[in-house]
Amino acid sequence: MLTAIAIDDEPQALDVVQLHAAKVPFLQLEASFTNAFEAISYLQANKVDLIFLDIKMPDISGIEFITCLSQVPMIIFTTAYSQYAVKGFELNAIDYLLKPFSLVRFTKACNKALEHKQLRSKEPENYIFIKTGYEEEKVWLADICYVEAEGNYLTFMLKDKQLLSRQTMTDIVKVLPPEKFIRIHRSYTIAIDKIEKLTRQEVTVAGKTIPVGVSYEEKLEEIKSKLIKR
Repeated sequence: MLTAIAIDDEPQALDVVQLHAAKVPFLQLEASFTNAFEAISYLQANKVDLIFLDIKMPDISGIEFITCLSQVPMIIFTTAYSQYAVKGFELNAIDYLLKPFSLVRFTKACNKALEHKQLRSKEPENYIFIKTGYEEEKVWLADICYVEAEGNYLTFMLKDKQLLSRQTMTDIVKVLPPEKFIRIHRSYTIAIDKIEKLTRQEVTVAGKTIPVGVSYEEKLEEIKSKLIKR
């Protein structure tokens, strides 16, 4: 089963998506929005697998909409403008439906999304996508040494470079697998297998000495137990 929402500033376009969605047995359209900002609020409280997203909207484009999300579901673009197709696929869209689209074409796109979801559920993800400006960069979990927060920005310290991303530590902790990463300070989350030294109140990762926050001191024992198991 796929859960989805649809976003389009034209009510008639949403009607088409709703009619098609009702005929796809494995698709559950949870909500529809003519206002993209209302959709953002919805996604902050609800998780969906898929978004049917118009590109050309008055207040914010579909491409800009994606950059506002801390976690991006699968995207199927629905638009009357073919010139955005390349950009859409650069953003790893599942499919690109050019209006007006048929039920057959709509179902084909949904099948691709379902196959993608099933594939992801069979194989544990060993990478994440990090927002850097208007783009998202694929980063292998094995390359992350630690993440440092400063305000609403995060610096990802990788093996060979740094990446700056506008998001919070709370956002990224939800994405990083807890068996591989641990938060030890309000400003630091570290890769457990990158720990070089461990003392009572600090750890060293990739040559950097990182303090353990007072409220995270109990994490020391957790770190030790995880290291012993390796």
